[in-house]
Amino acid sequence: MDLVRLLCAIFIPPLGVFLQVGLGTDFWINLILTFFGYIPGIVHAVWIILRK
Repeated sequence: MDLVRLLCAIFIPPLGVFLQVGLGTDFWINLILTFFGYIPGIVHAVWIILRK
């Protein structure tokens, strides 16, 4: 399942975070980071998925 989340994190970062933690603070932070820049959103999503 982590592979699916990581692939989602690379292509659609907020979806990867959502699959990991749901609609929590981390999801909204990732959504904002993705809007400001795609790469920060990817980095944050991968970090969230690998952390938990």
